[in-house]
Amino acid sequence: MSSKFYDFKYLKGDLTGGLVAGVVALPLALAFGVQSGLGAIAGLYGAIALGIFAAIFGGTATQASGPTGPMTVVSAALVAAAIELAGSLEAAMPIIIITFLLGGIFQIVFGLINIAGYVKYFPYPVVSGFMSGVGLIIIILQLFPFAGLDSAKSTWLVIQDLPRLFTDFNWQALVLGGLTVAIYYVFPYITKAIPSALVALILASLAGFFLKWDVPIIGDIPSGLPSLQIDGLLSIDASAYSLIAEYALVLAVLGSIDSLLTSVIADNMTKTKHNSNRELIGQGIGNSIAAIFGGIPGAGATKGTVVNINSGGRTRLSGTIHGLFLLAVLLGLGELAGYIPLSVLAGLLIPIGFKIIDTKGLKHLLVVPKADAAVLIIVLFITTFGSLIQAVGIGLLLASLLFMKKASDIGEKGMEVGTIAGFDGEKPWQDEVEFYEAYKNKVYIKHLYGPLFFGFTSHFQDEIANIPKEVKALIIRMERVPYVDQSGLYALENAILDLEQRNVQVLLTGLREQPRDKMTSIDILPDLISEEHVFENVEKAFAYIKANFKV
Repeated sequence: MSSKFYDFKYLKGDLTGGLVAGVVALPLALAFGVQSGLGAIAGLYGAIALGIFAAIFGGTATQASGPTGPMTVVSAALVAAAIELAGSLEAAMPIIIITFLLGGIFQIVFGLINIAGYVKYFPYPVVSGFMSGVGLIIIILQLFPFAGLDSAKSTWLVIQDLPRLFTDFNWQALVLGGLTVAIYYVFPYITKAIPSALVALILASLAGFFLKWDVPIIGDIPSGLPSLQIDGLLSIDASAYSLIAEYALVLAVLGSIDSLLTSVIADNMTKTKHNSNRELIGQGIGNSIAAIFGGIPGAGATKGTVVNINSGGRTRLSGTIHGLFLLAVLLGLGELAGYIPLSVLAGLLIPIGFKIIDTKGLKHLLVVPKADAAVLIIVLFITTFGSLIQAVGIGLLLASLLFMKKASDIGEKGMEVGTIAGFDGEKPWQDEVEFYEAYKNKVYIKHLYGPLFFGFTSHFQDEIANIPKEVKALIIRMERVPYVDQSGLYALENAILDLEQRNVQVLLTGLREQPRDKMTSIDILPDLISEEHVFENVEKAFAYIKANFKV
């Protein structure tokens, strides 16, 4: 059953996805609130407002938003600077609130002026390194909670503290965490009607409760509706204006990048495409509302979004339910959620961390272009042990510089090369006119020019998606493509897989040495396109079509 506004076939998945994402987000929201210096309740207020309003107004259907590590670090720095300027937390609150509010307004402006449009140029190695780094962060930071111990707040400190893990562990917490992991992986073999994450959460928590085991639990959760925090906003001293503007801009830029990276991850998992500008507007609205209630700002949360998708969430209702669940906890259901052992949550998050790691990108490290492999490793390392945002910035800079170097090398060799690979519309070349007239309704010909690299992949995938359903074959002419990077390789692979599902035969003509070598190295050739469908020139491809396809 469906209506104009909602397809009810997604209802069960949205409910379970939102609830599981909410439960996973709860301890994170409280912890980030404490870390910010404003208290656990500020984290919960931020998670509720952003979770609900970013889901409703945002541009990523499965996004679960809330306080995140990078945003909390900046918020904590702001709180410390504001207290130093004003003398106390109470006196600093107007500065803090107006900064959070202005950061949200900046995000709305970013969405309105299409700042988000530039994020599509993110190279695959940067996204892959970021995803894998986030996965490793989740795994590393959950090792100590899995064993019933308090954990350091950074991955590097956790690594340094590892000996304590083997001497002070809580065996009861380990059992509950292990039970959670086992149910998470085994239950789908019994039935996939109910998400295994939800079953694991309930059964392991009940086991710990009825066995009365002494394990760390979420504990008491603050309750009650928040009040508006607008007192003193119009009487801020002029000396604070510079601080407010600086931190508001940093929060807006950081939150936008963080959210859009998570949107890209959601796209990869659900095979959908988000609306970047709408996403920033939704994030800005959520952060602005969070600010006026005293909540800390956040962004699209990778952990919550992945949990939501893996548990069945498919529409914006799932993200809204995630926020409403946290609101219900605030209003009095915290007593039940408070009994959930932290080792059970760790048992859910560790498998999810492994899912986030881009095994495909890592598996191909030795065969993709060396520059792409280097960028991926650098971004992965900085993400895991340093700053997420710095990792992305450095990765983008390196990818751009390395591409310019490669383009320069190609030019020096005298190869014909455009600024980026591109299409020649649907107009046939002179050597295609006769064939085009006979087969134009059944066969498409795409002409590519120049390097097939990260700046072109989004356009390429859009073009492939727009091929009419009646088309039975696609000829991709690659005579003028001298170089393919990792992003281009995976764009080709995804396009071929999508066309294969639509029973469209893909033929390649004029492959040069580097593209052929790289396509062979990741098994596009011959696994997805057999050698008999790769032709030296377009005339031979035409002959194959004429011999095997009926007009």
